[in-house]
Amino acid sequence: VQLQASGGGLVQAGGSLRLSCAAAGIIFGLNVMGWYRQAPGKERELVAGFLSGGSTEYADSVKGRFTISRDGAKNTVSLQMNSLKLEDTAVYYCNFRYLYTTQSYWGQGTQVTVSS
Repeated sequence: VQLQASGGGLVQAGGSLRLSCAAAGIIFGLNVMGWYRQAPGKERELVAGFLSGGSTEYADSVKGRFTISRDGAKNTVSLQMNSLKLEDTAVYYCNFRYLYTTQSYWGQGTQVTVSS
């Protein structure tokens, strides 16, 4: 599975960005996709993701500001980020994983920089 992410960039605080990620390759079985981020000097953390059954989970820090969506037919996942804050600055990574296995794939990462 190959993941191609896009949509990062530089935005002022309070602005919005939309990230997209497309999964390509031979995809079979139950799977979920999500977004993680890693800021300098910090560990990678979950931002938003889908769980089995289609429910979603969000980091507390982004609840009410970010929305994850998925087009299952196209194997794409998007992250709409509104009211961006300085602390949202990080490299954002798309993740694809098969349920009930340890198989997990990562995109190349896309930089999001929020300026004051």
